[in-house]
Amino acid sequence: MKKVVTIGGGTGSYTVLRGLKEFPLDITAIVSMFDSGGSSGTLRDEFGVLPPGDVRRCLVALSEGKRAEIVRELFNFRFENGNSLKGHSFGNLLLVALSSVYGSEIEGIRKASELLNIKGKVLPVSLDKSDLHAILENGEEIVGETNIDIPKHNGEVRIQKVFLDPPAKLFEETKDAIRDADILIIGPGDAYTSIIPNLLVKGMAEALRESSAKKIVVTNLMSKWGETHGFAASDMVRELLTYSGLEKFDVCVCNTAKMDPKLVAAYEKEKKFPIQCDNKLPEFAKKIITGDYFSEADIARHDSAKIAKVIAGL
Repeated sequence: MKKVVTIGGGTGSYTVLRGLKEFPLDITAIVSMFDSGGSSGTLRDEFGVLPPGDVRRCLVALSEGKRAEIVRELFNFRFENGNSLKGHSFGNLLLVALSSVYGSEIEGIRKASELLNIKGKVLPVSLDKSDLHAILENGEEIVGETNIDIPKHNGEVRIQKVFLDPPAKLFEETKDAIRDADILIIGPGDAYTSIIPNLLVKGMAEALRESSAKKIVVTNLMSKWGETHGFAASDMVRELLTYSGLEKFDVCVCNTAKMDPKLVAAYEKEKKFPIQCDNKLPEFAKKIITGDYFSEADIARHDSAKIAKVIAGL
């Protein structure tokens, strides 16, 4: 089977993986480990573990079998009451427990993979603990993934640079997966808080350049206040190239389907706007694939099956 590797995190990776698992592919999901907010951030601070949130989402996306739906519901269950448990997802707590029982985060992920009977594997981009920093165009420095993700600063001010402190090193098994891949998929997802943190890890740029895989980028549907406000598709792809160390992507997949005006209006209240596929994209990718990759839902999401069909066809 062809080896397909996704690089990202959050709902973007979840959406792509859900579709890919329906095809005869050898799938590996590489996820960012630098969350600092919500349940993941709290567990990171209290237990000194790597944040489990993005790992949990990818495990759930790849889960299979007769009990998969029950286990998915359980892993995604979030406690709404109580003082100590409120806001935590059961899956995050279980990953922390498994890491403690089996002696390391990577063993915890492996045992959770067995429990969920996943198709493929989920790998952390790094086992090192680090924080994401952003330097804005006005010189202001923002510390912590959650403070970039949910900005308290003026979201119109663009991010000039992001980096990890202290530096983090690429996990060896993750490096091997990238080098052995037939297809590498970067995105969709929050550019500076889900995707680029993976590219900042020491050794990632070298591994990407050394890999003979076809490198695919999937652009986002919507811009995000504080990260990609005012971006066209080419702006996002250019930024990903800058941090990846690659000269050009082999393929760029970009949605051109129109969204319902009511949905667009709802997102405008959150200062989020549809990202347009512009004529600068060929500068950053050898081949541009456009089409309807939008899910007909009340939220702006890619359609898992449509995206996976395009990628499997490559």
